[in-house]
Amino acid sequence: MPGIFQTRDYARGIYRIDQPDMTDDDRERAVDLRLQRQSLLTRRLPKAPEVQVVLCESVLLRPVVSSAAMAEQLRHLLRLTEQPNISVRVTPLTAGPHQGTVAGEFVMLNFPLGNRSTPEPPVVYSEAITGALYLDRPGEFATYEKVWSSLLSLALDEGQSIELINKVIGEVHHG
Repeated sequence: MPGIFQTRDYARGIYRIDQPDMTDDDRERAVDLRLQRQSLLTRRLPKAPEVQVVLCESVLLRPVVSSAAMAEQLRHLLRLTEQPNISVRVTPLTAGPHQGTVAGEFVMLNFPLGNRSTPEPPVVYSEAITGALYLDRPGEFATYEKVWSSLLSLALDEGQSIELINKVIGEVHHG
């Protein structure tokens, strides 16, 4: 679940897993910061970014926190899809192994031209356990564009994805 989409309880659960040695105070500060970033999704000026996400169905099913907190996380995800700048699609488990499985979690950033005559080059951001990678070489970006295209071809459309999220809330997380 992308950090910018996480609820407080879900983010807390992720930090407990990813940063087990973090103090409770530091964890709460990190969670607060993560939640503050979410205001980017609804800001008016500058215009809110367009965010397209493809999640693996396993993210919906894996209990990071209690069933009630997972159900709230998924309801929050559904509320976010009501924003015109946010698209969430789910790759079903039935899609089997695919390039996205190997690539892992990544973010592709394309920047608007703004007041510049030449745009900032696009960047792929990928977090690893020991740090983050910023890949900005054209060949690297092109490789991730191919992975992204394959994910889009395997993912359910937005309506089907919303149906699946609702089904998971009802069946698995008893929400």
